[in-house]
Amino acid sequence: MLGRANCLAELKFDIYRLPSETYFQSEVRLTIRLSSRNIQELFSHKSVLFLYENYIVKDLRINRGIRSPTVRLIGAEGEQLGIVAFDKALEMARELEMDLAEVAPNANPPVCKILDYGKYQYHQKKVDTKHKKMQKKAEIKGVRLGFKTGDHDIEVKAKQAKGFLEDGNSVKVTLIFRGRESMYKDLGVDKLRKFYESLKDVANVDMAPKSQGNMLIMILTPNKQ
Repeated sequence: MLGRANCLAELKFDIYRLPSETYFQSEVRLTIRLSSRNIQELFSHKSVLFLYENYIVKDLRINRGIRSPTVRLIGAEGEQLGIVAFDKALEMARELEMDLAEVAPNANPPVCKILDYGKYQYHQKKVDTKHKKMQKKAEIKGVRLGFKTGDHDIEVKAKQAKGFLEDGNSVKVTLIFRGRESMYKDLGVDKLRKFYESLKDVANVDMAPKSQGNMLIMILTPNKQ
């Protein structure tokens, strides 16, 4: 591990590996300290797209937006081209009808890569959508049953609960007793257990049936396996 005194850049990345062009295969999150040589080698890898600060870089500096007079240049095919003047690097990018993008602004000199910025934005949009889905907060959904709820209605309720579970939500199953029905709570527990049995392929029991006044409550969570 590099000491801070020798560290040219300390960056956090989400890394998305691409098989060839478009589809993200897997992701790894890490913090890494980089020397000048580390940075050059890291960004020469064609199949890796780096996103800073554990989030999506909305605006890479490109072309004339880059301020450094010299850059450490990575070619379109991942080849290491060393330190070159900015104007020369931009000319090389334009000859390929591509863009010059500053991918490591904190390095000295900054690392720039020749790339298709339109394609980069396309990938970025896909990652942004994926992050939003991953960050969607799970909710606790409710399903209510009665002591006399028939088998058909229970099947309907189970189907509803399955949908909630498959969306990543927990489900609070409430069985309500009316009047003297509360004398038969054991039968109510059996009804809730059978309800779970119909969902055990997608659910785990987070809280076993528990009596609360004239109700029995059971909480199911998604089975992530």
